[in-house]
Amino acid sequence: MPTFPNPELYDLYLDDLGDLWEAARVAGVKPGTIRVWESRGKIERVPFSDDGQPLYHLPTIAAAAKVKPGRPKAA
Repeated sequence: MPTFPNPELYDLYLDDLGDLWEAARVAGVKPGTIRVWESRGKIERVPFSDDGQPLYHLPTIAAAAKVKPGRPKAA
């Protein structure tokens, strides 16, 4: 299960979906980073696309981008 799961399919809006490049722009990272996040289970693709290209829920991508990598600091 991804760290940042997408909302249920019936809660998705087309305006909130974007391709790899839009997801990278929203997150402020390179497209390769989005692919790494997906392969490591941080995010997931939206399970449907008319033309076969991967789509991502952009608000979920933005939330995932706010979390900085690395270990948390000791209290």
